[in-house]
Amino acid sequence: MDGGSRNRHWAAVLREDLCTVRADPLPPSVWLRWLPHGLVCLTAFGMLTIGLEQLDGKLGFVPAFVIVLAQSGAMVLALWRPVPAWWLSTAATVAGAVAVRGRLLAGDADGFPWPWTVAGLVAHVCVLLLLALRVPTRVAVEALGITALVTYVLQGLWGAWNNQATGLPAVLLSAVVVVVGTALRGRREARVQLARQTTLTAEERARRTLLEERSRIARELHDVVAHHMSVISIQAQVAPHLVADPPEELKENLAGIRQNALEALTELRRVLGVLRSEHPGTPDEGTGPAPHTPQPTLDRLAALVENTRAAGLTVSTEVRGERRPLPPGVELSAYRITQEALSNVLRHAPGATARVRLTHLPDGLRVEIRNTPPLHAPPPSHGAGHGLLGMRERAAMLGGTLTAGPAPGGGYAVTAFLPAGPGDHPTHPAPEEGTR
Repeated sequence: MDGGSRNRHWAAVLREDLCTVRADPLPPSVWLRWLPHGLVCLTAFGMLTIGLEQLDGKLGFVPAFVIVLAQSGAMVLALWRPVPAWWLSTAATVAGAVAVRGRLLAGDADGFPWPWTVAGLVAHVCVLLLLALRVPTRVAVEALGITALVTYVLQGLWGAWNNQATGLPAVLLSAVVVVVGTALRGRREARVQLARQTTLTAEERARRTLLEERSRIARELHDVVAHHMSVISIQAQVAPHLVADPPEELKENLAGIRQNALEALTELRRVLGVLRSEHPGTPDEGTGPAPHTPQPTLDRLAALVENTRAAGLTVSTEVRGERRPLPPGVELSAYRITQEALSNVLRHAPGATARVRLTHLPDGLRVEIRNTPPLHAPPPSHGAGHGLLGMRERAAMLGGTLTAGPAPGGGYAVTAFLPAGPGDHPTHPAPEEGTR
């Protein structure tokens, strides 16, 4: 890039950064709310009074009022539009310096602060601080550079005499507030970015937990599906021997059914074998000592309750209705929901008692686990806290529902309805949904 192109590039950057009237409101403080806005407005009123007192005797009331009003008004404007406010403050300072210079040259204002008055300097420093808090660092540095350049032109090149030079203090103070404002802005942005990253991390953790739970459910249902496919294959193989002189068409159809069942079973084992463990040959984490252990049913519920009692939880069971054969997936899900709910009572309700109620209904199974209030505060939990998510996934997979929340009279209740067949929907009330 040659010199001319580089100059055009920087000119375009300056135009984009500083030649704008876009709004950039100062957000309310987290703890102080609108107090910073009130302090800025109060300071602006103070600078209006002080500046008018300084310039009134040198320029007359009307010119002094216009200049000081522009300087103090720039502070208030900077709360919403910092870049235009900086231009207004700079222009007011230049106009005031030009007007006062004539009085200095005439000997009517000896020892007057020039080119920055006290009120004008305070107002401009406040504007620079508000600007640095909200614009990118590059824009703040550009504004500081132009402020220093204007000060140098007024005091160094144009100049006056018999005055109290304020150019160097103005540049130094401007540099300090730009550094402070930029640092505070960077800290605020880092805090916002951290909060955003924390939210994304929590969402990603919840998503990963959901996927892990679905994978676990798939691994557990593998045996159920494989059993049915094996039965289909065996029935198709045996069926021709149950009929005397079966026609060839029947033999071919049954052979095709058996072959398709075997191929489906092979593919099922190949795909779900990957889900059983990341490392073949190792135990399946969280599902038992071995990946091919038969999946539990309601027949093992008594053993589950006994194990929970051995862990120190008082559990009572109640079965209502006439038990009838249920699909294996329903029994598996009912067992796992009960297991997770009792584990939650152990973790989150020390000293409480629990009751497990199974209600066999004509259209499905209702599972309710209710515990009393804890006797003392639970210890801190280091888990992911997504046990309810897994229980809901199991219920939704079967077309049922699960609700969890505080129980009437204290304690906590988890209630699930698992339909006995596809397409069934629950018609039984449940507690309000909540989180443990």
